[in-house]
This record gives sequence, C-alpha cells and structure tokens, in this order.
Amino acid sequence: MNRYLVAILLFIITFSFAQPKSPYEFLPNYGKQVSHYHQVEAYFQQLVKESDWIKHEKYGETTQERNLNAYYISTPENLKNLEEIRRNHLHEIGLFPTKNNNKSKAVVWLSFNVHGNEIGAIESALSVAYELVNPNNKETKKWLEDIVVILDPCLNPDGFSRYASWLRDVSGSKTHPGLYDREHMEPWPGGRQNHYVYDLNRDWAWQTQRETQLRMDLYHQWMPMVHADVHEMGYNEPYFFPPAAEPYHEQISPFQRDFHKKIGELTAKKFDKEGWMYYSGERFDLFYPSYGDTYPCYNGAVGMTYEQGGIGAGRAVTMKNGDILTIKDRLEHHTKAILAVVELSFVQKEMLTKEFRNFFKDSRTKPKGKYQTYIVKDHPKNAELLKLLNRNRIEASFADESRKLNGYHYQSNAEKVFSVEPNDIIISVDQPRAVLAQVLFEPHHKLTDSLSYDITAWSLPHAYGIESYALKGKVAFKTKSKQSVINPEKSNNVYAYYIPWNNRSSARVLSLLHQNNIKVRYASKEVTFGDVVIQRGGLIVTKGDNSKVENFEIKVATLIAEKSDYKVLETGMAKKGGDLGGENYPLLKAPKVMVLSGNGVSNIDFGQVWFYLDQVVEYPTSIVDVQNFNRVNLAEYTTLILPEGWYSFSDNQKKTIDDFIARGGKVIAIGGAVSQFEDREGFHLTKFATEDEKTQAQKILEEQELADRFLEVENAERRSISSFVPGAIVENKLDKTHPLSYGLGEQYYSLKTSENKYKLLKGAQNIIYVPKNYQSSGFIGYKLKKSLEETVTFAIDHYGQGKVIYMIDNPLFRGFWENGNLLFSNALFLVE
Repeated sequence: MNRYLVAILLFIITFSFAQPKSPYEFLPNYGKQVSHYHQVEAYFQQLVKESDWIKHEKYGETTQERNLNAYYISTPENLKNLEEIRRNHLHEIGLFPTKNNNKSKAVVWLSFNVHGNEIGAIESALSVAYELVNPNNKETKKWLEDIVVILDPCLNPDGFSRYASWLRDVSGSKTHPGLYDREHMEPWPGGRQNHYVYDLNRDWAWQTQRETQLRMDLYHQWMPMVHADVHEMGYNEPYFFPPAAEPYHEQISPFQRDFHKKIGELTAKKFDKEGWMYYSGERFDLFYPSYGDTYPCYNGAVGMTYEQGGIGAGRAVTMKNGDILTIKDRLEHHTKAILAVVELSFVQKEMLTKEFRNFFKDSRTKPKGKYQTYIVKDHPKNAELLKLLNRNRIEASFADESRKLNGYHYQSNAEKVFSVEPNDIIISVDQPRAVLAQVLFEPHHKLTDSLSYDITAWSLPHAYGIESYALKGKVAFKTKSKQSVINPEKSNNVYAYYIPWNNRSSARVLSLLHQNNIKVRYASKEVTFGDVVIQRGGLIVTKGDNSKVENFEIKVATLIAEKSDYKVLETGMAKKGGDLGGENYPLLKAPKVMVLSGNGVSNIDFGQVWFYLDQVVEYPTSIVDVQNFNRVNLAEYTTLILPEGWYSFSDNQKKTIDDFIARGGKVIAIGGAVSQFEDREGFHLTKFATEDEKTQAQKILEEQELADRFLEVENAERRSISSFVPGAIVENKLDKTHPLSYGLGEQYYSLKTSENKYKLLKGAQNIIYVPKNYQSSGFIGYKLKKSLEETVTFAIDHYGQGKVIYMIDNPLFRGFWENGNLLFSNALFLVE
C-alpha cells in the first residue's frame, strides 16, 4: 500500500478517535436512566482528555468525600492564559492590583443540580459541555473566543447520589409513567438536600455548609459576570426562564433587569421554534439574598434561575395533559436554554463588561442603600459574624478610638447617640462588595410586591443579637486591621475556671467538658469575684468538683482554649452575689439526647437540628426514625427533640412521652411539633388563654367568611397573604432571669416563618414573647400582624418532674440565625 495512503488513513483513524464523544455515545442509557455520579465524572474526564477546549479543577470534597468539580471551557489559547485572564478580570473591578495585556473576556458561570433530586439539571450539564467543546459546532466555538465558561455539573453530589442510587434500585427494565409507581414516590429524606439535609440553594450568603464554603471560595476568585442556576420543579410545570417575578430588590440594577428581559426574549424564540411550553415573570423573584440568582446579582453578575418540570418524575411520568415527560425531554429543554445564556453573553459582551465594571464603581461612588457605614459593637458573638463577612469577602476594620456619633440603632429602631469604642467593627460601603454589605445589613428592605417566594427580612445585627448602628454617611475613623485580644491569664493558684456564656463557642466548650466527664456549674445570677464579673449563665469549673481529674488545670485549660475570654478564679469567696459553694451555682448534668427523624418529620428541619448537634456543638446524639419509636427505651435518655413535623403518635406513644416527661425528662418541640401537646390534659398549651379570646376570634372569623362570599376568585392568592408571614423579624421581650434567655441580650429578635401563634399561656412560663406594639421588619400580613401581640414564642411547660420547651419559632432556621443557635444551646444544656 502507498505509504502516503497509509499515513492518511492513520491520520483519519487517529483524528476520529480523538474526537470527544457525545453523552449519548459515551453513556448507553443517557436520557433513559439517571446517571451515576461516577459516570458523570467519567464523561467529563473523557471530554478533558479528548479536547483542549476544556480544563478541570477539583475545588474540594463533600462531607461524604465526593469530588466537587469545576470545568473551564474556552478556546485553547484562553485556557493557556486562564490565570492572566482571571487576574485581569478582577483588576477591572478593583479586586486585583495590576493589569496585564490580555484582552478582557466575559466570565459565565453555569451551576447545575444544587438540589440532588433535580436530575434533569445534572444530565443537561453533560450536553451543554459537549456542545461547547464539540468541534463541529462552529457557533459555540465563536462564542468561546470572548467567553470563559465555568461549568459546575453538580453542586450537591451527596444528595444527587442518594437520589440516583434509590432510583436505580427501584427501576426495572420498563418505565412506569403511572403516577403511583414507586419511582415517583421518593422516600424520606429524599435527595434534594445535602448530607446534613440542608437546602444548599438557600445557603449562598450564609455558607453554613461545606459544599457552599468551598464553592464560594472559587466563585470569589472569579466573580463571574453571568450566573445561571439550573433547577427542576414539579413535573407538571412548564419551563421557567427569566425575567424573574417581582419583588426585585431595589439593589438590582437596570442592566441586570434588561439582561433578564433579553434572555427571556431569546429563549422564548428558541422554545417557540420547538413548540415547548414555558413561562417567565412569575413565582421566582429576586429578593432573598442567599439564592443562586440573587447572590450573584448582589455581587455584580446577572443571576438567573432556570426551572424545568421534573421533580418526582423518575425516568418517565404522565403529565396532566397526557404527555409523557422523560429524562431526555428534561435535559434537552435545559440544554437549549443554557446554551442561550452563553450565546447572549457573547452578543452582549461589550455591554456586559461595561455594566459589570460600572456596578462596582457606582456601588462605591453612588451607593443606593440608605446607610453607608455600619458599626457593630464589640462582642464575643462577633467571632462568627467576622467569619461570615470573610467568607463573603466583605471588608471590615476595627475602631481604634473612642468617639460619640449619632445613628440608627437596630435594637430600638430609632436614631440614637452612641459611643464608638476600640474593637467595634466598622463596615463601610466604600469597598467592592458594597452592595452585598448593604443588602445584608440594611434594617428594612423595600418590597415592590408582597408575594415573595422566601423570607423578607434577614438583617445580620438581629440574626446575631449584637448591638449595632447604621450611619447615613461615610465616617472617617481611626481604625486597625486586627482586634486587640487579651490572652487568658495564667495562675498558679487555680480554684475554678469561669467561661462566659455568650456565643456558640461557649456551648461547644460545655459540650467538650461534658464529653470528658468534667463537672460544670453555671451562675444563675450576676456575681463578682475580685474584678471578675460573672454574668448569668457563665460556666464554672471548680477544682473541688473535679478532685479526681488528673492534671486538672492542664486538661481543663486545653478543653476551654477556644474561649479566649475565660478567667481564672483563685478563690471561691465572692465579692458580691454569693460564694461558689452557695445555691446560685447549679450543677449541670450532661444531657442524653435523642432526635426523632423519618416519615412525618420535616426533613430539612431535622437536618438543621442534626447539623447543630453534630457540627455546631459537636455533641453525641441518638437519631431514631419515628417508625422505630416503639423499640426505644426512653429511660436511657434525658432529652427528646421533636423537630418540625406532622407527627401522628398513637395514644400509647403519647403516654410513653408523657411518662418520660413526668419522670424528669425534657422534650424540646419545634414548630409544628408543639401541636402534640396542644389542649391535652396536664399541659397548658392552648391557642387562647381565655374563652372570651376564643369566642372573639371565632366571631371575627365568621364575619370574615360572610364578607368573603362576595369576593371574586381572581385575587384570592393576594387576599390570602393578609394572614401570612413568609419570614419576618419580630421583636420579643424575654425573661432575662431564666436560663433559656441567658446570653441573648436585652431583647430577642425572632425570625418568624409561620403564622402559627399561641396567646400567652396560663400555667406555663412565657420566657420569650411578642409584646404589644412590637417592632418588626419584613412582610407580615395585616390581619396577622396585630394578632401576634402578646403571643408566646418560647415557653416552658412543667409536667410532673419534667418539662416541655415549646419553640413556636424555629431558632435553628437555615443555621444562620446565630442568636438562635445560642438560644437552642440554652434549651439543650442549661434548662434542666
């Protein structure tokens, strides 16, 4: 054979094998069956191996040790200069000091499958990636000359793997589109959330979860101009793409709105051509700051949500219109829509680049928010607040002088003269993350529409329970970059250690002491030893209580080292308030904790309790599914936690719980779980304190029902929100003398996410309650708002020798309500 012909044939053979395979070629069941996570990774490895248009970066691992992956897709030349492009991009918005000669590129970030059971999202990531690197797709190659795409195929590998493994387990050789087949009945807790059953799509700003923290490290290294967040919703829903629904936050820029409109128009044309159903401008708003669309918007990008019908669809399902929806349908819809994002970013590249830079310039020189400087008073809770600011790259400094100022006081909702003191936190909007800082710290947010998809208030000073102020102008301070820290004192004459009870570290230290069998007391009133003032709740570890502990000083000092504000007491004799051997220092018992899980328990609320116990305070816990409750000997526990749920305890099970309480047990009931004790003999939980209150409420309801007979159906949804609260901050008064209130401050601001309410209870202790004329921020329906006055938020009901702690509001909501973490710690450790 002619050697030239051989060479040509070899070239053809080699070239053909070097072509990246489509997902249909690589995965035999692609579009028919859910892919395993390792198959997804294998497909992308194949693309990286066969194409020089894609580059891989592993940016971390999940709790269950699965890889978190990002893929950079652009021209080979751009990928060779990736780091220079990144630095140049950051330089243009003031985040990197020097500029290089590289031409600016648009940075587009595509996120898939933040909810693990939304499998159409992750499956479409494979097709989107293929079309971007496909050498035969000349259109995408043109786009990538000016664009760097960062593609994350699965933000939630643990949740996805849980769902995919289950669906594979219940799948046969035939699909079952009927609605009642088991492949449409996902078991508890489902695959939507991550390992700790947290909703990662509500965690962008708070970054409580490992996956979010790792992803946001990479996100802030790049600061994309466009971010598309790819989801699924109920399988009967048509496709949703931008523009978003009202309310838009006032910080959303005109250009971000305009881009939403343009992407909607472009996507509609593509869907019209295919005859696919869709909608936009409804339901999914741009307000709450911790979503995958809003958070990027507050960081200068055009953030967008994409929703395909598919949750609960399994491999195939019959929709209301009689059509059968398949995995292939779902991934194809997403692929078409997400490629349109890259296309428009290319078309609008010049304007996109200009407006992205203007966002950061204008946010400093023409800030939109009411306030431009925020001052957070020095407090141990600031340790967690500073972690949050650092994770969000919000710049903060510390006052290095004392001076008088006038500003808005969050806790009193009024202007007030106050003193700035050294170590107070100073946050100015004169920084690149000015908008994000304002969004997180603004005390009141303007709602353009009351029909919001999520909570409408989240102000950090209330979430953290720290006295704070907001100033309308920029103020020149003498500042320092680090806090002045006083190291714990050393003493050769240790009588006891005092550990202040003032933040989550206090609770974690107590957890460690309990687990190491160190006996601990707490102060039930304010006491003074020399120049040390011990506040209520302060932990006391005495040498006398722990006489059998070897190397007492070394062991205890090691266990409490995290609390740098601890003090050494050299005597048990108090200067004021009672000596250490007196009655003001009850001995704490290490709780033996059981948490109920499983069917009937809200999976996400269970996850918040589990995460708190396992990660926040690191305390050993037994988790028992409700269906196994009858097998448990409650005598082995001291504390039973009932997360939010829809429990259906039998009479015998209720009696078992009652006997547990009567013998000295403690039940912590959260949200809907409190209803298990409502109007039951021996307990004092009732909706109304008197028959007159009940009669009056029933009369108002009947009058409303009579009036409603004449109303049109059209505005029923809007009328319904008059008795609704999606999530608002509500002022509460507290009994500061009770252990449930220790460390919370002068008042407690609760995040209320339910219209459930109980008038102040008779026969129980109303420790934390909503007063008359209470302050609030966020939306509360006008009918509900007045009726919340003098309702209880956290109460204690004694029964026999034990008690029930009623938590009408959930203090652990999404893990970001830091003062709620401390409140729950009080309930778990201090209330005995």
